Amino acid sequence: MTHDFPVRVYYDDTDAGGVVYHANYLKFAERARTEYLRSLGFENTQIRDEHGIIIVVKSLEAEYLSPSRLDDFLIVQTRLLSVKNTSFVMEQKTIRDGACVFSMNIVLVCVNEAGRPSKIPDAVKNSFLNEGL
Repeated sequence: MTHDFPVRVYYDDTDAGGVVYHANYLKFAERARTEYLRSLGFENTQIRDEHGIIIVVKSLEAEYLSPSRLDDFLIVQTRLLSVKNTSFVMEQKTIRDGACVFSMNIVLVCVNEAGRPSKIPDAVKNSFLNEGL
């Protein structure tokens, strides 16, 4: 399943050249991942409070393909690629007018309060697996 998250580009998203500042694509993607989890019935605070873990970025590989500008309407598409015991990989693409302007693969890890890798909660993992990997 691909989850779509709409984004409108505002002044504060752009740099001095009038294009979306590169780091803001990561901000858009973070919001999209949060809404993806929410669409499965999970909130970050719920996972933290009930399981004592948070989800952190381990690594990412990004490619900027075309600039976005003020007032552009973007869709961040999030798709789960794989799930392991403590980590999972997602592909995220930012689309404008049907064309991909930004793409990344991101590895996320569940960690406990000590910062050590921790098992993905069963309910979350089962929801991921039900997505049809």
